[in-house]
Amino acid sequence: MSADSESRSRLKILFADDERSLQELMRLELPRMGHEVAVCPDGTTAMAALERETYDCVLVDLDMPGPDGIKVIARAKEISPDTEAIVLTGKSSLQTAIAALRHGTFDYLTKPCKLVELEAVLQRVAEKRELTNKYRALKKRLERLEGTSDLVGRSPAMARVRELIAKVAPTDSTVLVLGETGTGKELVARALHDHSLRADMPFVPINCGALPETLIETELFGHRKGSFTGADEHRVGLFQVANGGTLFLDEIGELPKSIQAKLLRFLESGEIRRIGENTSVTCDVRVVCATHRDLDQMVAAGQFREDLWFRVNTFEIRLPPLRERLEDIPLLAEHLARRFRPQIPAAQQIFTPETLEELGQHSWPGNVRELANVIEHALILCDQLPITPEHLPERFPSRRLRRTRTLQLAGRTLREIELQAIQDALDRHQGNKPKAAEELGISLKTLYNKLNQASALGKTA
Repeated sequence: MSADSESRSRLKILFADDERSLQELMRLELPRMGHEVAVCPDGTTAMAALERETYDCVLVDLDMPGPDGIKVIARAKEISPDTEAIVLTGKSSLQTAIAALRHGTFDYLTKPCKLVELEAVLQRVAEKRELTNKYRALKKRLERLEGTSDLVGRSPAMARVRELIAKVAPTDSTVLVLGETGTGKELVARALHDHSLRADMPFVPINCGALPETLIETELFGHRKGSFTGADEHRVGLFQVANGGTLFLDEIGELPKSIQAKLLRFLESGEIRRIGENTSVTCDVRVVCATHRDLDQMVAAGQFREDLWFRVNTFEIRLPPLRERLEDIPLLAEHLARRFRPQIPAAQQIFTPETLEELGQHSWPGNVRELANVIEHALILCDQLPITPEHLPERFPSRRLRRTRTLQLAGRTLREIELQAIQDALDRHQGNKPKAAEELGISLKTLYNKLNQASALGKTA
């Protein structure tokens, strides 16, 4: 075993038992197994030790002087919910075991137990701790990649969305999120989950339109081994994966009619049935749905079940398109830029005023998703902040105008280009020469000189 593996397997253990022989045995054997141990002769000493330090595992006798093992376990869990408990007792009755398990005991060993059995149990505790740590690390990485579920924007439209989320999130009601593609419907679903009583349980998203009909049923409900060709192993569906948490069904309008019937059954009974099984399984799952399609029209056309439409539309949240909240673009743009480049200093100017003006004039058919792509594109092109209009994609008006001007100027002399600039300035100011000179950054005398030169060359301006 490597040094890293030994470190990950090392546990800090509190052992409490009134038998002297066991105390001495654990003082010797637990360190030999690679663990750190504090030995206590009774419940009172164990309680005091728990107040001083946090332990990975408590190994306690159920019957000992002072507070019994159950009370020691309860206090350990109260101080540190991640602390695992192993009961070691001479009473092997089923009733005693059940009492211990009800208090969150990891395992139950009867005296006299073999050291090899104890070592195996402690190894499982260490493995569980490592998996828990990996899960938390992965969760944090995902949160950094995805950003938080906070909805960015101060517009009245977004204030209304946040208000609705706050109202419905603490309930278990089914929610339907409506909005155009790219408006951030999954972000609303995550916010609903994060502000619900299920926040510590799984949030499981699935895009119903991204999977073929032959796979969507297996993905949602699972299947039994051998239930169809290619079913080589049992498959747990996403309803069971999300048990206790939230299942987000994005693009629910794409669900086939057969799957709509199964979803309706779950919403009515809380039960699902895996492919190839005759019995149902109960799942405690809150369902959040989303679509960019008009479900009313789909119901009228016979493409979506009317009874399912009534079920999923318990509470409706409409997400506004970006073109209806253009005032949120500066805040959104900065948020996205810092998400793509977390190392940007807090005081750094990210966009020039001209860039923000350009972004505010776009129609944004792709909504926030399109804005995110534009910001990422600009950051790639921009060697040094702030981002200027030159870093925006070619489809933006200023880029097209600059390109058109470049083509217009190609093959012309510097004098011709200069005269064209003078002519354009005079046109913009209806022939007012002082204003044209001011715009061009030259004196009125210089402007007259250039106009005279142009006349001498036979050119008009």
